[in-house]
Amino acid sequence: MWLVTPKQMRELDRRTIEEANIPGTTLMERAGTGVVTHLLQHYGSLKGKKVVVYCGKGNNGGDGLVVARLLQDKGTHLNVILCAPYKELSKDAKAMYQRLTKKTKPSQILVLPSQKKLESWTQEAHIVIDGLLGTGISSSVRAPYTTAIQTMNASRAYTVAIDIPSGLDGQTGARLSSAVEADLTVTFGCPKIGLYVGDAIDLVGQIEVVDIGIPPTFIKNLKLRASLLTQESVCALIPPRLPSAHKGTFGHAGIVAGSPGKTGAPVLAGLGALRVGTGLVTVATPQSITPIVEAKLLEIMTMAIPETPQHLLGPKSDRTLLRFCQDKSALAIGPGMGVASSITKLLSQLLPKIDVPCVLDADALNNLISHLDVFSHMKHTPILTPHPGEMARLLATTSSKKVNENRIGIARKFAITHKVILVLKGANTVIANPQGEIVICPTGNSGMASAGMGDVLTGMISGLLAQGLTPWDAAKAGVYIHGLAGDIGAHAIGEPGLIASDVISAIPPALNHALSGKSEL
Repeated sequence: MWLVTPKQMRELDRRTIEEANIPGTTLMERAGTGVVTHLLQHYGSLKGKKVVVYCGKGNNGGDGLVVARLLQDKGTHLNVILCAPYKELSKDAKAMYQRLTKKTKPSQILVLPSQKKLESWTQEAHIVIDGLLGTGISSSVRAPYTTAIQTMNASRAYTVAIDIPSGLDGQTGARLSSAVEADLTVTFGCPKIGLYVGDAIDLVGQIEVVDIGIPPTFIKNLKLRASLLTQESVCALIPPRLPSAHKGTFGHAGIVAGSPGKTGAPVLAGLGALRVGTGLVTVATPQSITPIVEAKLLEIMTMAIPETPQHLLGPKSDRTLLRFCQDKSALAIGPGMGVASSITKLLSQLLPKIDVPCVLDADALNNLISHLDVFSHMKHTPILTPHPGEMARLLATTSSKKVNENRIGIARKFAITHKVILVLKGANTVIANPQGEIVICPTGNSGMASAGMGDVLTGMISGLLAQGLTPWDAAKAGVYIHGLAGDIGAHAIGEPGLIASDVISAIPPALNHALSGKSEL
């Protein structure tokens, strides 16, 4: 599903109106109908409910006026708050206002009401509809919208944002001083990229997309470079399993990981690879910790690797690891490996020699912050999976906070510059490739903010690589299924207390769900 900037969406709207000859009022009617349809799906019956619809002067307000008229027909107790005088409304919004007034009493519509009246109506409401600002805003919110937004947020009402919560930047997802906190956002045409990044993640609630009739050729002509992962797109990537298959059919993943005190990381990565359907998995660890790792694994093989006096991998491990890599279908390198000059030297020597697709995570990245040129010298495009802190260290000029403020821009630039596939982990993980394409993953939840989750993801991606997926497809499928497994785990036991082992157990159900085509967990 393609993602657009506000500017791109305005161009799509313009072409639809001018070239496809679909009136703006028709697009508004379709948008408003979509909002009401999804409100019914998420909230249930609206009969007798007190609803307040906030409308601005632009086309977002026009959409709100359509919603108000349709809700009047649903038997609600409707009130409309217009935050601009009639004369300032856009042309299409004026048309929708006139249609609304044919069905409502004058007392149901307030124009620029006092704060006391705003609070009175809103505090008593069951449902609040935000049709104030839309995607046209890119600077700080000003009065009277600031007061309206604050009043909505102070309410306990179920809040629905039309197209985008008012006060959010539709491109960056940044809160523009004040923004609506929605339970449901119903967006139109193509989802706006700003709904999935930045502050928006905490403000949009559930997101639904309404087709308002934008011609597909217009979307194609934009040559968009950002998209949203969907169940349908990931389903097509999951390797088929023929009745005649055997364990060799599904590849052999090698996991190079672990150090004293971090024996869980190779175990979690290995189990992640096995649970995603890989035929064989072997974990290579420093020889002194191999017995500990073996004790935690039943179905996974191990290999002890020569180590330094500090019980870490080092230059003397090079030949053994190179032999280890040669008969593998894919590799994962880094989880729990530790950080030391000996490991940096080993990776700098080893990675350009490996003729196997691989995932580099955690300490593999931390050891290479001064050797980024190695990525472009690898024989296969590597997949890097940093969290924001690791990404900041790779950049050496920023902080995790700065990374999160520009996740898309940073991921795209790094992937192009260093010829890698970058999986920038976090809420709505961002995936970028060397061609500048961006994919955002909508699965996952805050319960996954706990230790070991990244190790599981690394193993899953390597397992999909081992089964023959391209690095780009393995990254997309791995991230989506990993997040879906987290959602299934949270659905069963809740988000607090969810641990990496729960996600591993939920990988097979996640694969089944993705293949089922069902939307509900």
